[in-house]
Amino acid sequence: MMCKCVHKTIRFVLANLCIYCTSFVCAQDSTVAEPKFTARLFLDVYYSYDFSQPLQKEKAPFLYSYNRHNEVNVNLALASIQYKQQRVRAAVGIMTGTYSRYNLASEPALLQHVYEANAGIRLFKQKNLWLDAGILPSHIGFESAIGKDCQTLTRSMLAENSPYYETGARVSYTSANRKWYMAALLLNGWQRIVPVSGSKSISLGTQVTWSPSGKFSFNWSSFSGNTKPDSIRRQRYFQNVYARWAPVPQWQFIAGFDFGLEQTRPSVNRYHSWFAPVLQISYCKQPWAFAARAEYFNDPAGMIMPRVEQLPFRMYGYSANIDRHLGSWGLWRMEWRMFQHYTPYFLYSNQRKKMNHLLTCSFLFDLKR
Repeated sequence: MMCKCVHKTIRFVLANLCIYCTSFVCAQDSTVAEPKFTARLFLDVYYSYDFSQPLQKEKAPFLYSYNRHNEVNVNLALASIQYKQQRVRAAVGIMTGTYSRYNLASEPALLQHVYEANAGIRLFKQKNLWLDAGILPSHIGFESAIGKDCQTLTRSMLAENSPYYETGARVSYTSANRKWYMAALLLNGWQRIVPVSGSKSISLGTQVTWSPSGKFSFNWSSFSGNTKPDSIRRQRYFQNVYARWAPVPQWQFIAGFDFGLEQTRPSVNRYHSWFAPVLQISYCKQPWAFAARAEYFNDPAGMIMPRVEQLPFRMYGYSANIDRHLGSWGLWRMEWRMFQHYTPYFLYSNQRKKMNHLLTCSFLFDLKR
């Protein structure tokens, strides 16, 4: 009954938030600054070669971005608009590309093209406390679907196998000195727009970010919820932490760690676990930039990662990329990436091998107004 009430509350907020926002706009004092619209056109075109040469032209099943082999393709084409005023804000983004095709494959066809669609109100005039609802960017991790906002060309195994987006309601607070950001969320599930069929449960999320200076920040995000139909309910508990450090403007270091637990069977107090660390280093001196990444994903029971012959999933990954900035509107990138499993995992013709190499290049066009 409580879950049903929560769902009704979220639907009520989504349906009426725009009305509330309009009321706030009309009530603003004439001295308040004019509302601001920001539009963005983003295009990410790539070519990638997988040395295992998959017959169906799809890379390893744990990759969902830049995952087509030996063909020129669009990873993400996005058109978005944001509105922000002193007491209200909203954002809508429409997209296409292989990112949306594979990451939103479980959603209805029409919703697979929605990058974001949300609106928010500032709850107190003198406090930076907001209520937002709709389809939101994920509160988990330091990477996003927009490649230009990431150090590396491709996304880490951590990012590919944790939510890129989420749907629900979020209450967030930013301190006056902007050193603290805190958020609590009610969600439809683990990277879901439409809840899992047969599930009436609601998921919870939290986020805390501490930024004591412009050189360092630390983030902790969590998720708790059921990812299956209620008849086979299995509770999932997930934690993500990462830190950014930029000792000088040219250098940036990011270290992240994921840890998750999920019930082995419904109503059983036993859990399978997985964990994944990642380290990224980047150097930028316009117009050139360089980045390197080392990562590991350990998922023995296959809670997140697809296994081969029911063997535990234990994968190392390494990558290095070079970027050439083309003014403020464009970016050309090239990346070498290597994966190594502890047992033969990658299929080369009719033989499995432990290691696989990939080469990817991309061109990104980004226009903001």
